[in-house]
Amino acid sequence: MNETKAYTKDQESELPLMGHLIELRNRLLKAVVLVVLFFACMFPFANDLYLYLSDPLRSLLPEGSTMIATQVASPFLAPFKLTMVLALFLGMPFILHQAWSFIAPGLYKKEKRLAFPLLGSSIVLFYLGIAFAYYIVFPLIFGFFTATGPEDIKVMTDISAYLDFVLKLFFAFGIVFEIPIATILLIWSGATTPDALAKKRAYVLVSCFVIGMLITPPDVISQTLLAVPMWLLFEVGILVGRFVKPNSDDDPEEDVKESTIVK
Repeated sequence: MNETKAYTKDQESELPLMGHLIELRNRLLKAVVLVVLFFACMFPFANDLYLYLSDPLRSLLPEGSTMIATQVASPFLAPFKLTMVLALFLGMPFILHQAWSFIAPGLYKKEKRLAFPLLGSSIVLFYLGIAFAYYIVFPLIFGFFTATGPEDIKVMTDISAYLDFVLKLFFAFGIVFEIPIATILLIWSGATTPDALAKKRAYVLVSCFVIGMLITPPDVISQTLLAVPMWLLFEVGILVGRFVKPNSDDDPEEDVKESTIVK
């Protein structure tokens, strides 16, 4: 009888964990299916998508110059890779929503009130970072690159190298535009205060240019175009953070979860 009871208790303790794992698997499958559907819908237009992505460079190439493919499979693999990345970008709101739905039952009410707006804001800011890179940064840096080369050298960029270059900048600017979110979270967690961050403004500005130097091409224009938005977004984070109440000062009566784990 004692052995039976012990086994039953162990079995009951494993049920919540197995339920969470099954839920996580289902949500991951939903996210993967959506990304695959996006990819399937866009793949017939993969070449057109690549032409649109490469337009900031192609429009600035000297007369007689064009983009080239130096590898046999590049004409297929470059548009294929671009379509996969775009499908992931488009599916990101749904992916983050699935992640939110998975972790939300374990959050307190006050955490939910802050986390949900930050989740939506982070998605919008990431897309704004990509748009800023495409419409503002690319024309400037490609104009600089194509105008400063030797006269006898024709600019003929490989399509795979160009794709890797722009995707790197997309991710860099997308992540950089998340700085206000990181700043607000630091203030909300009580790790720092808006006044303390404001006093470190000079160090942050220098760090922005150092980071810009490390993750952008080796030219002053692209470094500045990354560093200046980083600093401005840091200032936005401080400004918004002044309206955020630190977690340690919240009402302890709100430290309850809205839902409980079903055993």
